[in-house]
Amino acid sequence: MSYQIGIDALNLRPTPRLAHTEYCDHDPLKRAVTGIDKPALEREQLFMERWEYDFIWSTDDGCEPWETRGRTTDMGHAEFMEGGVDYREPKVSPFRNLDEVLAFDAVAEYGFTDMAKLVAYYEGNYQYARRVFPEQVFTGGYYRTLISGGIAALGWDWLLEAAAYPEPFTRVIDSIYRQTMHHVQAWAQTSCEWFMTHDDMVWTQGAFMRPDYYRTEIFPRYQALWKVLHDAGKKVVFTSDGDYTEFADDIVAAGADALCFEPMMPLEPMVERYGQTHALLASMVDARTLTFGTHQQIQAEIDATLPLAKRCKGFIWAVGNHLPANIPVDNALFYMDYLRRHWQR
Repeated sequence: MSYQIGIDALNLRPTPRLAHTEYCDHDPLKRAVTGIDKPALEREQLFMERWEYDFIWSTDDGCEPWETRGRTTDMGHAEFMEGGVDYREPKVSPFRNLDEVLAFDAVAEYGFTDMAKLVAYYEGNYQYARRVFPEQVFTGGYYRTLISGGIAALGWDWLLEAAAYPEPFTRVIDSIYRQTMHHVQAWAQTSCEWFMTHDDMVWTQGAFMRPDYYRTEIFPRYQALWKVLHDAGKKVVFTSDGDYTEFADDIVAAGADALCFEPMMPLEPMVERYGQTHALLASMVDARTLTFGTHQQIQAEIDATLPLAKRCKGFIWAVGNHLPANIPVDNALFYMDYLRRHWQR
């Protein structure tokens, strides 16, 4: 039933309850829900069953990581998981000056994985995921699309400095686009139904480049990528961190079939504009409220979301800025219990 709810929500068909997913790095919560102590596939399956997941957010950047093929920038990683096991100190940038950055070409740097090898890899991973998560819609997808690709290759500091020089910067972005297109063409040959395009192309408060640059250089490239997927019968979910409200119309015009976003974006305008035409993956529930708030504050955010979500033809409920390990388990359990008691349509 869960898979059917997920696929119906994505395709704007009626569902008996709101569809549901989460992005969860919370080992103590998973232990509490499943009774299984150690991270394992069995625990993931049971957690998703008990928390009634209908959808799994997934991307895959291929079988030959950039890090093994050329220069990338490791900016480190903050603590999200229990015990800080995901914490990583930043490393020194491999780029020495702006000239090196503006001369960067992702195709020359990393090359293209053989297409037949890449298709087989993606199809094999997708089929495996469908076997082990049969009750959830599992997306194909790509993470390092344009701006996120630039972040991975150059790091934020060099990316921002390079963006001040639009012409050479566009050549850099176009080389990342050509890398992405190669992977999209491979995904188009697989049996995946829905494709997740991830690109963190804004900040919490919105655009960090001139809006006209996005409209002349970024969104036309999205459109070209998504045309390949649409021509192959796939549908596209777009995800970015931060607030892309000012660009939502552009992203929809480029061909996104569903929009996934954090609570930084106001939900009501998205429901007004796209709730009848596009699936929305979101909620007004904020991980910060779950972490530092009371049960009453958590309930208030759920209550504020429910009437908006139920107005949508397709809605997949999620805490958009994910469930890190420092959320009190009692708060997380209250959140899910209260949501489950009120999500019937």
